[in-house]
Amino acid sequence: MFKKGHNRFVERLPRLGYILLGSLWLFWGLSWPMMKMALGEIRPWTFRSLCLLLGSFGIFAIIKISRLRLSIPKNEIRPLIILALFNVTGWHLFSAYGLIYMKAGRAAIVAYTMPVWASILATILLQEKFTYLRILGLALGMLSLAILIGPNIHVMRKDPLGALFMIGAAISWAVGTVLIKYFRFTLSTLNLTAWQSIIGTFPVIIGTLIIEPFPEISNLSWRALIATVYVIVLGNIYCYWAWIKVVQLFPAGLASTGSLAIPVIGVFSSGLILREPIGIQEISALIVMVFALSLVLFKH
Repeated sequence: MFKKGHNRFVERLPRLGYILLGSLWLFWGLSWPMMKMALGEIRPWTFRSLCLLLGSFGIFAIIKISRLRLSIPKNEIRPLIILALFNVTGWHLFSAYGLIYMKAGRAAIVAYTMPVWASILATILLQEKFTYLRILGLALGMLSLAILIGPNIHVMRKDPLGALFMIGAAISWAVGTVLIKYFRFTLSTLNLTAWQSIIGTFPVIIGTLIIEPFPEISNLSWRALIATVYVIVLGNIYCYWAWIKVVQLFPAGLASTGSLAIPVIGVFSSGLILREPIGIQEISALIVMVFALSLVLFKH
């Protein structure tokens, strides 16, 4: 299960994976305050339906323009449905409701307990081995999140619903991350992104029609509109594609641990955009996170 020293696969990690992971830190980190702004004026089911549906159309449009094939091998249809339910439906619904009950920066922190669940699942399902450096990096990453969430733990105890929703989102995303590698899809990254997005959208739309049948979105402020467009174009279309590509390029446990910088960006961007407070704990968490990521990624 554990292995000392440098793993050979780490030395062969492609540069493209690092570039995409860095872009995910920025764009997904900024998505948290953007989602918070949008959800201030759009109800959660309606918001997620809009983002997923328009995001799916955008990805399929790119495939059409690129003249790529859209067919799915018959033996991959069922795995694709399972993947979509965890990676898209579960993540979007849990996180949308979590943002209602928590500040955007704090919600991002709880959601990024995902690497813990993903690392455990990757060890069980994919037989991925932990190096001691990766274990230390993951532990430091969790310490960074604990520093950020620590002063608010009493609030979560009094009203734990938001945290429970975000933990559900984290577990759902972790399962989806591991399943990307477990099922060994032959689809291109773009096709896989498109099909999982549209399949995962259907349950969300059905839920929207039942729970929020008459959404009011005609009087959106420019602030909410810009935030929604950002989440659709960068948060959904680009970042979903980039994340799947990173998971395909890197071991699942390593990719998930590498994502730990995203909530730190989420906290700082929420401070800049939403004026949520930034103090010594946020700065301390950032320092610990940089050290954690240097152990996991940049040492190799």
